[in-house]
Amino acid sequence: MKKTRTDFQSRLGKGRKKHCGLQLMETFFQLNDLAASKELFNTIMNYAIKRNSWIKEDPSVVLHFHQAMRSFIRAGYFIMLKKKKKTVNTQLEEISPLVLGLLSEKEYQNPQLVFKKAFREYSIKEFDYFISGMVYFSLGIYDHLPERNMISPYIHLTKMLDAAYLILERKEKI
Repeated sequence: MKKTRTDFQSRLGKGRKKHCGLQLMETFFQLNDLAASKELFNTIMNYAIKRNSWIKEDPSVVLHFHQAMRSFIRAGYFIMLKKKKKTVNTQLEEISPLVLGLLSEKEYQNPQLVFKKAFREYSIKEFDYFISGMVYFSLGIYDHLPERNMISPYIHLTKMLDAAYLILERKEKI
């Protein structure tokens, strides 16, 4: 009888096409609302910085969000690898600053720049480390604070959420 080995490693990215990043993004936004995701991410970050308090959210919600953000980061990496640039020319005079969010005008026109800049500064492992650390420190009371810079990855991930939503929104219009 032939023995078969089960591969327990993640198959994410193995033998998949680069366009699966968009499919992962679509799945992320089907399960998570943009505003709710940004709010929960902000709450996790705030409680991770506070020394004597922990997040009031159900731990299962926080851990589910952690897993969703990990897949979101990988989807962003796949989008960053994409060679083909689709820019939609928009007239920036009509756009209010509230619509731009943290994105600059260039990033609003070409949201893929956000992913390129983020993954030029940080690797997938560093983003995973950041997300895991924030979840870890937000779920309990600890004397230690995270030892690394937390603001820069936080800003990158918030901008990536906005950029991914823009990419999917523009994809539907085309």
